[in-house]
Amino acid sequence: MNNMNVIKTEIEDVFILEPKVFGDERGFFMESFNQKVFNEIVGAEVNFVQDNHSKSVKGVVRGLHFQAAPYAQGKLVRCVAGEVFDVAVDIRKNSKTYGKWVGVILSAENKKQLWIPEGFAHGFQVISESAEFVYKATDFYNANAEHGISWDDRDLGIKWFENGNVILSAKDNENMSFESYTKMEFWG
Repeated sequence: MNNMNVIKTEIEDVFILEPKVFGDERGFFMESFNQKVFNEIVGAEVNFVQDNHSKSVKGVVRGLHFQAAPYAQGKLVRCVAGEVFDVAVDIRKNSKTYGKWVGVILSAENKKQLWIPEGFAHGFQVISESAEFVYKATDFYNANAEHGISWDDRDLGIKWFENGNVILSAKDNENMSFESYTKMEFWG
């Protein structure tokens, strides 16, 4: 596991991964993903089935998204151009960290990745002029299982970079409160 530095977060199952980067005057090389190493880090066999790539302008907030069981998605996320503030919220009702969140800056420069297992809501805010965001998902997109929690929910208290000039999609503008989520049965 010498090609990846693992940083634990305040939530036991969420990890920040820092790949070793080899650079010289030509540029750089890094191994961004290795299935065997990744499985050793998370302590389970994880199978990714879909890769997604988005581009957003400064101020865009995407999230907080999740898919309900049995279509829940684990995500390995990173920013390949620009910079984002990435957030994972524990929405597993039986978890000791239920309702807690972890935030980390992911950028093309720092090359950090965040592993967000199933049972988390996920979102990010673009803090550079624009950003390209890519992630691997453990289940396919399912529109009927997709849900969202409001990015600025006061019960969650996420400390975003900017709360004023935020750009949301029409769908994200309709996301439920965390209180509403707590009254629903998503995880069986």
